[in-house]
Formats: sequence, structure tokens, C-alpha cells
Amino acid sequence: MRRTIILVSASLLSLTACTTTNEGKPQPSSSTDSQSSSPNSADGLPGAGVPKVESPLDTTHFKQAPCDSLKDSQVNALLGSGVTPKPDLNGPGGPGCSWNTPKVSQAGLSVIFNEVDKVGLTAIYQKKNTTFPFFLPMDPVDGYPMVAYGMVDERTTHGRCAIAVGTSDQEIIDVSIAQSEENVGKKDPCAAAHEVAAQVLTNLRAVR
Repeated sequence: MRRTIILVSASLLSLTACTTTNEGKPQPSSSTDSQSSSPNSADGLPGAGVPKVESPLDTTHFKQAPCDSLKDSQVNALLGSGVTPKPDLNGPGGPGCSWNTPKVSQAGLSVIFNEVDKVGLTAIYQKKNTTFPFFLPMDPVDGYPMVAYGMVDERTTHGRCAIAVGTSDQEIIDVSIAQSEENVGKKDPCAAAHEVAAQVLTNLRAVR
């Protein structure tokens, strides 16, 4: 499962820039669809019902070095020692980093700096109950809103959870967790992803 987590996360992020046909297959939005259903300027953001980010974060450094989003000590506490970060600056969802341990079956995590669109959490909220039937707002961390989302709820079946974190009204970070097989159904992966997201935010704010 070397790249499964980051690929799944990137696939979810790419769906935020798609509409669905009657057959339910994601298709790229037309320019007309984009203008009518998605705000395309800062003036229209956030969309209706989407929490606003009052203090935007500069993520420039981390888009160039996404593995800096988590410290080695933080990764070791989550996955154990000996985990090698794997950056992907040209991922389909944006620059990202994944950490997967060879010692524990399935366990891993990823952080992706979304560059699919520039409408932040609005893209996720607009697809609530459609593209993303699993939609669970999480407690914000220091004013930064978060929502767990997905095409299916895999918390108890596969121990997976993806959380979108609003770093501005235009940008999000995607934090994804996959639990080890022994923890699937025993611990909430979204709670773990929330904790990781909080650590990422702390690291982002430390770079000024």
C-alpha cells in the first residue's frame, strides 16, 4: 500500500472540480457550469453555508516541501520509527507527501496541498450528499474549519478517513489516514486525521 493513501486522496480532490452526469460518472465541469455553480473569485467565497477562514495561512513553503508539514517526531508517534516520507510535487491533487510503514499492514497517512481549484472548502460543501455522500463537519482548530468527506464512509470498514482543512477561503489541505488492520473498527480514523490536521496547522503557523 505504498501509494494507496495519497492516490485515494488525490482522486477525491480531483472530484471537487467535476460535475456528475446522469450515469453518475464524474466529468469535467464546463465553463458554464463553473460560472453558475462555483464561485470563481474571492468576492464570492466562501459559498453559502461554508465556514469562513478569518486568518488565511501562507502555504507557499509547504507546497514546495510538502513533507515539512509533519515533523519526524510526529510521524514516529503515529506510525513508529523508520518511516520514510515520500514527496510528490506533481500529484493530480496538488503537491503532497505520504508516509507508509512497512512494519504494520495498511497503516499510513498523507497530506496534500490542493491545487485542483481555488474555491477552498466551497468545492467540498457544494458536493455534499451528491459526489460526497459521506460528509461530516469536524470541530475547527483555532478557527480553521475542517470537514471529513468521501464517496463512501470507510471508517469502520477499512479504517480510512480524509479531512479537508480550510487554510483560506480559496485553499484547502487534505489530510488522510489509513489505520492498521488491527485498529480498523476499534478507533475512529477521522478523530486521528483531525489530530494530524491540528499538528499540520501548528507546523504551518510556525513558518512565517
